[in-house]
Parts: sequence; structure tokens; C-alpha cells
Amino acid sequence: MNPLARIGRFFLGFLAHTGRLTVFIAHSFVAIIQPPYYVRLIGQQMVRIGYFSLPVVALTSFFTGGVLALQIYYGGNQFNSEAIVASIVALGITRELGPVLGGLMVAGRVSAAIAAEIGTMRVTEQIDALTTLSTEPFKYLVAPRVIAAVLSMPLLALVADIIGIMGGFVVGTQSLGFNPAIYMQLTLDFITPDDITSGLIKAAVFGFIIAIMGCYHGYNSAGGAQGVGRATTNAVVSASILILSANYLMTSLLFSS
Repeated sequence: MNPLARIGRFFLGFLAHTGRLTVFIAHSFVAIIQPPYYVRLIGQQMVRIGYFSLPVVALTSFFTGGVLALQIYYGGNQFNSEAIVASIVALGITRELGPVLGGLMVAGRVSAAIAAEIGTMRVTEQIDALTTLSTEPFKYLVAPRVIAAVLSMPLLALVADIIGIMGGFVVGTQSLGFNPAIYMQLTLDFITPDDITSGLIKAAVFGFIIAIMGCYHGYNSAGGAQGVGRATTNAVVSASILILSANYLMTSLLFSS
């Protein structure tokens, strides 16, 4: 076949998916802004997205902080710069690793769950039943999940920051011989509110991406169990890629000065 035809079909398919996603996001914003608000559903989704994700985020952050401290110490040891361990761990966790790794872990857990749940409702015609009962699917299914994810992810990122810094603290004081008081003082001297705020802003955006990708792929799934499986896989992959892309863009904007 003509290679140009393949490229053209791929490009047109990409534009079609982008258009459908844009329309889906627009409908989601309308559902979020306009009343009524399902407060009970938002609370339930915050528990599922935020509280149940705490163990995996905490473990990931703790070991990431520990590994980061080891790598910086071994690298800085070659230039007699071991004292930078505390400051680099604090900045790396709060600015990047806390929100990004937390977002990726939550994407693997939450995006898949959302896509599977809504996809199952789609293939079993439960979403059509909601419409028949005069219940707006975007208002009932999409809006609570998006709101809950946007509210939960900054809290998870804050927990990831604290535990990640403590992971570096434990490794630095127990394995690398740092004085605990000096290590904490170096951490507090170098970290600023802007570093924490930038990570929380990133986490909120990541939460929106996680929820919207899960809802979009689940809502548009078709083809029975195989379709739900594809939607679950596509939700995790697309959410992870968009998180990394959005992280680069937001880092460029937040720290360009």
C-alpha cells in the first residue's frame, strides 16, 4: 500500500480522536459547573481515588526519596559535595518526583478502574438506562470522578512530599552518617513555599488527566469484554503519556523565570 496513504489515515485518525476528546472535555466542564452537584458521589470517589491510593503512593515516595539520597551522595562524593544531598532530595521530591511518580501510580490504579467501571456500564447499556431515567451521564458518572481526582491528587502529592523527604532523611541519617539536626536544617533552608505550591498545582492537573482519560476511554468503549480491556489499557497509557507531557510544559512555565 502507499506509505503516504497510511500516514494520512493515521493523521486523520489522530485528529478525529483529538476532536472527540475535546468535545468530551467540554461536556465534562459543563457538567462540573452546572448544578446539581452529587456531593455524596464526590465523597465516595475521593475515598476511592485518594484514601485507597495512599499505601502505594507512600511506599513509592519513601523508596524514591531513599534511592535519590543514595544516588546524590555517591555522585556528590566524587566532588566533595555530599552536603547537597538534603537540599536536592527536598527539591527533587517536592518539584518533580512527588507529584509525577504519585500521578503515574494513581494513573495505573485509578484510570484503569474508572475505565473498567464506566466501560462495563457502556457495554451492558447501563449508561443508556441512565439517560432513559432522565439522569445526565456526564453529571452522574464523569463530574464526580473528575472533581474528586482534582481535589485528591494535591493531598496525595503533599503526603508524597513528606514521606519522600522522610525516606531521604532515614537513608541519610542511618546509612550515610548525616547528623539528623543538620540534615533537617539543610532541608528547611533550601525548600520554599513555591516549590511545594508548584508540585500541588501539577498534582491537580494530573488528577484531571487521570480522571478524564479513564472516563473518556470507558465512556467510548465498545465490543464487549475485549472492548473494556482495550479501554482500560488505553486509559492507563494515555494518562501516563499526558502526565509526562504536561509535567514538562508546566515545569517550563512555572520555573521559566
